[in-house]
Amino acid sequence: MTARDPRAAALASLAALLADETRAGCLLTLLDGRAWTAGELARHVAVAPSTLSEHLNRLVAGGLLAQERQGRHRYVRLADPRAAQLVEDLAAHLPQDAVRQVPRSLRESSAGSAMARGRTCYDHLAGRLGIAVTDALTARGLLRQDTGFALTDAGLAWFGDAGIGVDRSTRRPLARACLDWTERRPHLGGAAGAALCRHALDTGWCVRVGSGRAVRVTPAGARALADLLGIDGRALA
Repeated sequence: MTARDPRAAALASLAALLADETRAGCLLTLLDGRAWTAGELARHVAVAPSTLSEHLNRLVAGGLLAQERQGRHRYVRLADPRAAQLVEDLAAHLPQDAVRQVPRSLRESSAGSAMARGRTCYDHLAGRLGIAVTDALTARGLLRQDTGFALTDAGLAWFGDAGIGVDRSTRRPLARACLDWTERRPHLGGAAGAALCRHALDTGWCVRVGSGRAVRVTPAGARALADLLGIDGRALA
């Protein structure tokens, strides 16, 4: 008899954490990279706070969420970039009819269009915006995709010249391909992707749309992206 793989039980437990619509909804919501209160999440996924509390406890115990308390509020967020990558990678494998559902209202249609146009994927840019930036970096020889994602020497210099500080002190990959679940193509993740997204939000190149993950490029951002990467603003419309 062949011995059981000791990882099998752990993998089954992880899969069970994700095999619940409420918990999956929480994980997808937290891909915006921010910490949410338990009450905010409960309203967002449309369950009672008492019900959500049990789900959050399981996700924290399973290592997918981290939590902290401030006064009477409980804040939760994705535990780390690896947890975010797991959720985003699984979402990228959803069938098209699940991703492109017929909107039930004008509000849903507008929200879906905003997400597809530009959004945060945990801590980096995704949607058409993320793809446009990734393609522009690649076309200029700043990013290589032929042997996996890697910044070139010119790419590292570009980040420095643009005033975008990339944290290279961690074990996190400098550049990583993240499969975009709306575009079905990889966008830039990793430390470089996170630095670019943070810079875009801090400088006002992009602003968040509502309370979710969607972002839009501001006129100042459109000018900066055109000057630095030659991105046509029409590609972001």
